[in-house]
Parts: sequence; C-alpha cells; structure tokens
Amino acid sequence: MNFLIIDTPLLALIAMAIGFVCLIKGGDWVVESAAYVARNFGLSPLIVGFTIVAFGTSLPELLVSVLANLEGSPGIAIGNVLGSNIANILLVVGVAALFVPLVTTSKAIIKDLVMMVAVTALFAGLMLYGEIGRAAGVLMVVLLAVYVFFQYRMAVKGELPVDEDEEEPDFKNKYMPYLLLLLGLAGLAVGADFLVKGAKFSATYIGVPDAVVALSVIALGTSLPELSTSIIAARKGHSEMALGNIIGSNVFNILMIMGLTTAIKPILAGSFAAQLVDFDIWMTVAVSLIFTIILLAFNKISRPIGGIFVAAYVLYNIYIYAIYVTP
Repeated sequence: MNFLIIDTPLLALIAMAIGFVCLIKGGDWVVESAAYVARNFGLSPLIVGFTIVAFGTSLPELLVSVLANLEGSPGIAIGNVLGSNIANILLVVGVAALFVPLVTTSKAIIKDLVMMVAVTALFAGLMLYGEIGRAAGVLMVVLLAVYVFFQYRMAVKGELPVDEDEEEPDFKNKYMPYLLLLLGLAGLAVGADFLVKGAKFSATYIGVPDAVVALSVIALGTSLPELSTSIIAARKGHSEMALGNIIGSNVFNILMIMGLTTAIKPILAGSFAAQLVDFDIWMTVAVSLIFTIILLAFNKISRPIGGIFVAAYVLYNIYIYAIYVTP
C-alpha cells in the first residue's frame, strides 16, 4: 500500500492504532467465520480447534512478521515473536494470575512445557548462528505440523482439557460468515501494513531500532487477544485451558510465524539489531525456563508470582528503551 505515507509522529500513532484495531477485529472475524463454515462442512470442533482456530489466532503476528521481513525490517519480525512470547508469560499469565491463581493438575502440560522450552532453545541457536535460512524455516513448519498432530491425538484420547463452555457464533444470515471471512482477511492485511509502517517511522523518530518497537508496542498489541481470553478462562475456572493456550501460542509464534516468515524470505546475518541476540533472546529463554520450573515445582502460578511477572514485564520494557533512547 504505497499510498500510505507516514511523515509525522501523530500519523504514526494513528496508523498503529488503526493497525491494532484491524488486526484484532479481523482476527476475530476470521476465526469465528472460518470455524463456523468448517463445522457446516462437517468438520468436528476438535479438528477445527487444532487447525483453523489455532492458525487464525496467530494470523495477526504472522502477517506483521512476514510483511515486515518482506519490507526489509527483519528486526520487527524477530522482535514481534520474542516480545509476544515474553508478553504472553510475564504479562498475560501474570495479569490472569492476579485475578485467579492458575492451577494445573494435568500431566499433559509437562509435554507442552518441554516443547516450548525446546523450540525456544532452537530459536536461540538459530539466532546465535547469525541467520535463519529457508531450510530452517521449512524445518520449523514441519515440526509444528508434527506438534499439532500429536496434540490432536492426545485430545482424541481425552488427555487434553476441553472447553465445554465455548460459545459457537450464531449467524442468522447464511452468507454473513463468508462476508466476515473476507472482511477479516482484508482487515488483517490492512492492519499489518499500517502497524509495520507506523512502527518503522516511530522507531526512526525516537531513535531506537525497529526491533525495540516490535518487542514492546507491537508485541503488546498482538498479545491483547491472548490477554482477554486468558482472563476470561481463568475467571471461569479453566486455569489449565488458559495455561495451555499461552504455552501453545508461544510454540506457534516460533515454529509457525518464524518458520513461514523465513521460508518465504530468509533472514540474513547482520540484518537485525545485535540487541536481539545479546539480550532479548536470552530474556525469552530465561522467562520460558522460570515459567516452566515454577509450574513443574508448584503446579500453579499464584497471585504473588503473577505480581512479580507483571512487574518484571514493566521493568523489561523500561530497560529496552532506556539503553537506546538518547538524552
């Protein structure tokens, strides 16, 4: 969309605000309408959940990362993934735990935690190597397909929690789901373009790498759906569902978003801020490990731990700006 020219801070803020709204609303429409259409064609809710819904809820992050990389800003693509994973644990889990302590008794969550830590370590290794090639991207997508397959098998066997209170959308007009699907996809495309262009200008204007804006503002915006759904799930007593969604989202962020992004266009060495390798990837690894250890040791995220998580998220965002913004 070359007609979108951003040359003032106000326009950048407006573009990012419009981008967030389009991404969040567009994502909701895509998930609801696609799931409804799929069920009408005879697909079971289980299959819909592990394919259309799982993919659809990650579409905002995916489009932002793919578009940013294609436009020559791989730092936004990587920062979006790292920032989203950090926000999912420190902010989303932290805030949800402040409402209701998140308790888990399911042994199946151990496998998901191990998978999350493993793919985070894989991502760290690729970043330390210096570049993420097309072969690595394809490998990540294949790993995701295997992960989803085994998740589906576990769900069929009844080893995963199922949200029985989930409400299905009701469309009175049979053509409305198809219209919303098209509008949702268009909203995602427009939202991603507005958000990336606004973020690039904002980063240049305040004198920080574009990755910093992606780690903070973009990651926060694209994590808002997870935040709202996790709070709702926790208050309904579905702690394991809330935790499972966050862990699964972190796995999807790395394997699907970075996988597809680099399969389309490899991220070359030296094309992104050194901070991502020197600090942010290690922050992501540390947060993932601490989250995993706490859950394995105590089987819950208590209110005090939730408060510590939220405080850590605030301090992290202050730090990444403090080291770059010039006086």
